[in-house]
Amino acid sequence: MESEKHTMDVGYVAKLAAIELTDQEKELFQSQLDQVLSYVEQLNEVNLGEVEVRNESAASHDQLRSDDEGISLSHEVIMANAPSASSGCVRVPKIIDQ
Repeated sequence: MESEKHTMDVGYVAKLAAIELTDQEKELFQSQLDQVLSYVEQLNEVNLGEVEVRNESAASHDQLRSDDEGISLSHEVIMANAPSASSGCVRVPKIIDQ
């Protein structure tokens, strides 16, 4: 497997993210990022030829519960316990200006 050296310029990324970094911070973060990229390159070199692809962990989160009707509060109880109500609806604070 041919190894290709990947690099990323911390100064460029900081500029894209509109983050101001000192020269000392750039040196520190560049060193840390280079270590991470080096580790990822090592992972890319691992031979996975005999390893079967498995997706059980992702599939277990895709299970949907049944949509059964259950016991709930009546409209009257909800309105009686709402901090603010108007015309049969619960009033909530405005959170979006437009």
